[in-house]
Amino acid sequence: MLSHKQKLIKRFSDFFLSLIGIVFFIIPIFILFIISTIINKELGVFFQKRVGQNGKLFTIYKIKSMKSGEEPLITSFGAFIRKTKLDELPQIFNVLFGQMSIVGPRPDVLGYADKLKGSNKIILSVKPGLTSMATLKFVNEEELLKKQKKPIVYNNEVLWPQKVQLNIDYVKNWSLMNDFKIIFKTILLIFRINKI
Repeated sequence: MLSHKQKLIKRFSDFFLSLIGIVFFIIPIFILFIISTIINKELGVFFQKRVGQNGKLFTIYKIKSMKSGEEPLITSFGAFIRKTKLDELPQIFNVLFGQMSIVGPRPDVLGYADKLKGSNKIILSVKPGLTSMATLKFVNEEELLKKQKKPIVYNNEVLWPQKVQLNIDYVKNWSLMNDFKIIFKTILLIFRINKI
């Protein structure tokens, strides 16, 4: 578990990096928002409650990738921004507001992180992040689940336990240098996904 000093260091680096990120990504975020609004014919931002630090709920921001309706439909644009993770760019504002961190366990919907028990609850002692070792390992999670006959069972019994362990290891062995390594690996991964 991070000490008070470590949490302050992490928050300072998050605030500084999020400001830099907003300077670089504010125009791309605005363009993606406009495109999503035009394609979906509704507000191009998606708001959803997620489980944050200490189990407290917060609202996460994403570029909308699906058309609303009784049966939500992922558009070709939506599929692209989800695959390239561009739909998650607005979460840089969650970091700026202190609800998230650049690096940390990904924020889950209700039914997962809030159900953690015993020593596994250490995951909730830190703010959820934009990226993590679990994110890097399971970057193709959607494609992996599509191949399963029972995707929900596979997620709950195979993927989720592995993510929990990776996140526990991250919290127990936290260092600023490790955060920078994960950020660097994430940047390389984004470049590879987008073939830049």
